[in-house]
Amino acid sequence: MRDFTVENLTEIVLEEYGSKTKDPRFNKIVTSLISHLHDFVKDVELTEKEWFEAIMFLTKTGHTCDDKRQEFILLSDVLGVSMLVDAINHPKGGAGTESTVLGPFYVEGAPEMEDGASIIKKAYDGEVSLIQGKITDDTGAPIAGAKLDVWQTAGNGKYDVQDPDMPDNNMRGVFKTDAEGNFSFVTEKPLPYSVPTDATVGELLRASGRHAMRPAHIHFIVSADGYESLTTHVFSANDEYLDSDAVFATKSSLVGDYQQSNDADLAAKYNLSTPFTHLQFDMGLMPSA
Repeated sequence: MRDFTVENLTEIVLEEYGSKTKDPRFNKIVTSLISHLHDFVKDVELTEKEWFEAIMFLTKTGHTCDDKRQEFILLSDVLGVSMLVDAINHPKGGAGTESTVLGPFYVEGAPEMEDGASIIKKAYDGEVSLIQGKITDDTGAPIAGAKLDVWQTAGNGKYDVQDPDMPDNNMRGVFKTDAEGNFSFVTEKPLPYSVPTDATVGELLRASGRHAMRPAHIHFIVSADGYESLTTHVFSANDEYLDSDAVFATKSSLVGDYQQSNDADLAAKYNLSTPFTHLQFDMGLMPSA
């Protein structure tokens, strides 16, 4: 019979897990996880009380998740893990637009809308904004029929799934590019907002002395046949939180510059009053492997 000790336990556990699986990728992941986890426990000399508090923290995180909220994704975001996974899996070069985190409030099944339509179902007296852009390939050629799934918070700093008084799919919509790769939609200019702090992520941020604010942004998932899907944000220039995003997701290439416009022709085309806020932001997709 073997005695399990601080000195030999990690080796024994690794032997048990590493020698019996037939999946090499699983082997690599689980043995690396065990090694790092055991090293962490030994490094900080984790107490039983701290271990139990960690278990309860993860349990509470799970209990916070439902079909409209994913606290584990948010936890991954504020720890920088989501951005690290994204950076490893989606290196970009050339004409490819950089990606960033999905976030915890993406909802499948947003309504498909006509080009130029408004995603505002309930307004919050924000700046009405026209968003336009072009989707191109790695050579700069336009991509017709590319799908853009867009979503953002409303002017009260919440997504529709967070606010029972907000209509479903407020500030959400699905658009397609025209023959020249162009897209457009009307929304309210996004504002900075706080990630939810009423559960474990809030506890972690407060204990760490970190703020919970995200810079203003619009989410995009852009996809087209034959191209890698792009999950990204477009941030607002000069936002005070660009350098301290709670989820570490900002990139300088993803900052868009909103301009005040008095263009009467554009206003008439999109049923807007002048002046309105206008953003032109083009994006590039890379061919799929």
